[in-house]
Amino acid sequence: MSRRKTSSCVLTMVALWSMHATFGQSTIRIDGSSTVFPITEAVAEEFQKANAGLKVVVGVSGTGGGFKKFYRGETDISDASRPILAAEMEECKKSGIEYIELPIAFDALTVMVHPSNTFADQFTVEELKVIWQPEAQGKITKWNQVRSSWPDVPLKLYGAGSDSGTFDYFTEAVVGKAKSSRGDYTASEDDNVLVQGIAKDKFSLGYFGYAYYAENRDKLKAVPIVNHEGKPVLPSEDGVMKGTYTPLSRPIFIYVSKKSLERPEVRKFVEFYLKEGATLAREIKYIPLPADAYEKGLGRVKVGMVGTAFGGRSETGLHIDELFKRTLATEPRK
Repeated sequence: MSRRKTSSCVLTMVALWSMHATFGQSTIRIDGSSTVFPITEAVAEEFQKANAGLKVVVGVSGTGGGFKKFYRGETDISDASRPILAAEMEECKKSGIEYIELPIAFDALTVMVHPSNTFADQFTVEELKVIWQPEAQGKITKWNQVRSSWPDVPLKLYGAGSDSGTFDYFTEAVVGKAKSSRGDYTASEDDNVLVQGIAKDKFSLGYFGYAYYAENRDKLKAVPIVNHEGKPVLPSEDGVMKGTYTPLSRPIFIYVSKKSLERPEVRKFVEFYLKEGATLAREIKYIPLPADAYEKGLGRVKVGMVGTAFGGRSETGLHIDELFKRTLATEPRK
């Protein structure tokens, strides 16, 4: 059975979350991104099999919601599909929360339509901006308003909710400013809601992480994105690793509380994550980082290297090698 029957898993995790106080100090608490959730869930399952008596509780409240719990001290680890932002860094500082930033896989944000759609053969970033920018709200409501050769039929939109790191990254990459988006679309931090919406609406268009698309290929149709070289490219491991699927490729992360890392079970889990995460990421259709990236992550954990490579700013198109070369910031960069 697939690990990724996420709807039922989320309900199970939420139920467990409410019970976490009864588990005691051996419970490892995680929350955040729905994109990162499937990897963390898979790692948690394997970790618990190998470590009887340790509990790992994984919630899903979106990247932004996860960071709120993280800086309030409610979680040990925060799943994030985009880097920590300046306001979240400030909240962590106020709360005395130091964190270690660990990339754990690549994702390819995927733009999808209903399988019966035969006319949307590719999108340019400019066309996606026409659809998703704030100025499009209530105005761009039909497919032929995007491209005149497309039919005069309703354009029904589905996408990430505003607490989602996917929302932040997509709007930055497509519109040019994080969180800048029209609001008249079906939004959710639960990607399964979006899967069902797109699958049932023949005039639909939506976006979310690659793994949710890969798990539902029979219900969804991915559309190639025209890259900076003018070539239409479908999301794939090859496209991400070669840098041809741009600008919608991105690293995804876990953030670990340095204080929590002092607990042996948390350190053991994080080390397990970095050692086994590549195999499990591939199993559930994510794209593993290069092997040396996990070794560099383990090095950060070993010495307790805190901070972020992004300085509180959103960025797109950053190569993983550059990420590890940067000096880590504990204060937002101006």
